[in-house]
Amino acid sequence: MKLNEANQNHGSAEAGTSFTGACLASCQKILAQVAKVKEAIFAESAHALQSQERLLRLALNEAEAAARQTMYPHLVFPTLALEKVQAVTAWNRRQELVRRTRPKYGLAA
Repeated sequence: MKLNEANQNHGSAEAGTSFTGACLASCQKILAQVAKVKEAIFAESAHALQSQERLLRLALNEAEAAARQTMYPHLVFPTLALEKVQAVTAWNRRQELVRRTRPKYGLAA
């Protein structure tokens, strides 16, 4: 009887270890997918925001952080990242417009 219990405990320990390994592998795969999409979006968007590369990275990091809080980060991240990039691009365009249209006044001494 005790031998049977020992075998059952050993079997459940192995099952727990393999389950943990499978979960870890699955999470690593999802994170790798998110990282791959993140770099692809960065490469696509970098030309529009040449001078604002750091801002683009921050927007993508923010989208990734928000996506990781969901049950399906690999599904949520691409849409959220594109929305963030669009917002940064629109902000950058407005800033460029303000810089161009602002009258240049000389400082009187």
